Order: sequence, then structure tokens, then C-alpha cells
Amino acid sequence: MTYRIVTALDLVTDAALIAAYRERHAPDAVWPEVVRDIVQRGYREMEIWQVADRLVMIAEVEEDFPRAADPAVQPVIASWEAEMDAYQKPLDPSGPKWAVMERIFSLADQTAG
Repeated sequence: MTYRIVTALDLVTDAALIAAYRERHAPDAVWPEVVRDIVQRGYREMEIWQVADRLVMIAEVEEDFPRAADPAVQPVIASWEAEMDAYQKPLDPSGPKWAVMERIFSLADQTAG
């Protein structure tokens, strides 16, 4: 059994930084250790969508998500996150980096019954 998590984050409003962020997420550009960590932590699928400086991440995660991180790879993950911090800004500076979104509409709910 899996379930979906949707989160949002903003990018620094700078065309060059946004282009660089997109390049860092192109196929084969994300560090392999980061991809392995994502999968190991229980993500089955992950997509990041962008409009202007807003990002939305849609993730299908395993029932036992989040799984424990491999301590051996955490220095690499921390380096990746530090690099990404130059591009990203949380929606709420006092909140988590990626803000969890709440589903308020489902077509299935509207057509059931």
C-alpha cells in the first residue's frame, strides 16, 4: 500500500538561479547517492513541478514511510541540501523547507455515489 504526499516550496526569484536549479534536477544530474537515499527512505515515485518560482513535489511513498536514513550517506545528502539552499526559500521561514499541502478537492469524491 502506498500513499501520496504533496509539498510546496519557492525558489529564489532569479531567472539564472531558477535555470540552474532546473539543470541540477535534469535526468542524470541529481547525485546518485541522493537518488538512492530517496528510494531507501521509502519514496516509490517523486515528481517536482514548477510554475514561476513555485515548486510542487508529488510523491508516492510506501506505507512504512519515512524509513530510517543510512547514516553513511548523510554527509552527501547534507552537501546536496546545502547546495539546494542557495536556490530555495520556504513558504514560511519558520516552518519546514517543503510545506506539506492539504488536499481540498478530489474529482473522485465529487462523482462517487
